[in-house]
Amino acid sequence: MALSAAYAPDVAAAPGKKSATETKSASKKSNAKQTTVKRKETGTRKGGKVVATRAESKKAAARGSRQEATRTVAVRRVTVVNGKRRVVVTRVRQAEPMRAAFTPAPARPSLGEALGLRDTQDALDLRSSVALVMDQNTNEVLFQKNPLAVLPIASITKLMTALVVMDARQPMDEILEVSEADRDLEKGTSSRLQYGLQLPRHEFMLLALMSSENRAASVLGRHYPGGLPAFVQAMNRKARELGMTDSRFVDSSGLSSSNVSSAADLAKLVVAAHRNPVIRSYSTQTEHSITALNGRTLHYVNTNRLVRGGDWDIGLQKTGFISEAGRCLVMQAKVQGRDVVMVFLDSAGKLSRFADAVRVRDWLEHTPVPRGPYTRSPNAPQQVLSGMAPRGT
Repeated sequence: MALSAAYAPDVAAAPGKKSATETKSASKKSNAKQTTVKRKETGTRKGGKVVATRAESKKAAARGSRQEATRTVAVRRVTVVNGKRRVVVTRVRQAEPMRAAFTPAPARPSLGEALGLRDTQDALDLRSSVALVMDQNTNEVLFQKNPLAVLPIASITKLMTALVVMDARQPMDEILEVSEADRDLEKGTSSRLQYGLQLPRHEFMLLALMSSENRAASVLGRHYPGGLPAFVQAMNRKARELGMTDSRFVDSSGLSSSNVSSAADLAKLVVAAHRNPVIRSYSTQTEHSITALNGRTLHYVNTNRLVRGGDWDIGLQKTGFISEAGRCLVMQAKVQGRDVVMVFLDSAGKLSRFADAVRVRDWLEHTPVPRGPYTRSPNAPQQVLSGMAPRGT
């Protein structure tokens, strides 16, 4: 007996037509594809919860980041209604200010570093490119390292400033005033000495020597007879008188890198400045206070931590720093009963110049002093920067 189509699902269909089984299978695949597409659009359901797709998660994260980059602020507006003032507060969303990432500029090398002077080896392993240790009474050089190299000297310049002021015999109690003319246009440094502040000349001198106050040094030079140009001429004239043939000065503060000298010349400057009791006293005073225009007390301390430390017998000192000069230090001190002059130029690091001074003192205290200059590098004295030799003014 022939079977009906309903009971014969495996019977081949006519050529060119699909069987009922194939039709149902195709229908299921089509439904599955539609379901997959729908799930991709709306997410998947797991454990009764709809889980967002990766694309939706990215969109949500983007929306969240935009929301985090905004903030709600209250805007107050005052309106007048029927003669009465009303304050209307409206809350609005504003974008957060964007903060640019700060990348510090690379440190500018000093002139001594650029010329390779820091590579010079020495027996005491000093961090200064240039060093000189001299017996003040006999002028005997006890230690030297690149002593004839001509480099910027930064605020060591203020020792010459003090000498010129003292030579001029101007009244030390004369009241001088800080003005806009004392603004630092060379390096853009700031100062706590406000324009209009009036102090006696001796306090400006003290601040310049003890705390290396640049604006105070500018005031001293500007109030010289003939102004700052005449003061600079007097500085260079004094340098020639002292036999400082490798030195040149262009301002009273030392902010310009054109203020140059050598360790051998600076030793002569230290000896000359040490003869003046006022310069000795001011350069080694530990602290001082003045009254500002607004009535507040301004406290200043000595820039030389060895002076503040108290375990040195220092008769005169001066520190200095600009990027072209590195860290500098000159001192007159008594070590083992001997008056010694120390010069350190282009030292690497904030504390290394003071550490170099300690090394020299320890060496003088525990090592018999040899005859003649003591240095490991025989070529160090010949490393003269002839190209940097000043032409003089």
